[in-house]
Amino acid sequence: MASPISITDITARSPGFATPTGFEAAGYSSLARENTMPWYAIHVQSRFEAVASATLRAKGYEEFLPLYRSVRRWSDRRKQLDLPLFPGYLFCRFDADRMLPILTTPGVVRILSAGKKPIPVAEDEIASVRRILASGYPAQPWPFLAIGSKVYLNGGPLAGLHGIVTSTDKNYRLVVSVGILQRSVAVEIDRDWARPV
Repeated sequence: MASPISITDITARSPGFATPTGFEAAGYSSLARENTMPWYAIHVQSRFEAVASATLRAKGYEEFLPLYRSVRRWSDRRKQLDLPLFPGYLFCRFDADRMLPILTTPGVVRILSAGKKPIPVAEDEIASVRRILASGYPAQPWPFLAIGSKVYLNGGPLAGLHGIVTSTDKNYRLVVSVGILQRSVAVEIDRDWARPV
């Protein structure tokens, strides 16, 4: 009678599954553990942002899908929804020489590139978006601003961020732009926090 095969025997014999080295051999290196790779912007199908994000995470990639809370009103009810801050886009760290696992992810349309070479997103732009979302202040999508008064925040929970300030109806908004996407994020700030750069 043959001896039963254990789970360890199966994973040891199948390099494309279960073990981290198997993922790396298949091109799915676990980037969640190493932050040395640059961030890239990935264009995804409309309303597929969450699916693509979850699939990339399951493949072992470090992904970032910034969301904001929005209240939608229908005739009979109101509902709070978490929507993508940059509709149609998400960010992911990966090796630019191994793009096939990214491009074969459900919902992914393309990686923002110049020709065939992906363009990395600046680390400080990703960090600024993360700090805005972590601050707890309500954020919302904002049209991209190429010109405006640049400021440095020296007070409040967003101290240390650089951005562009716009003023609307007695409220100041700090706008942080992600250049490669030509999109921005706006958050309300106190006037006393900002100083011109």
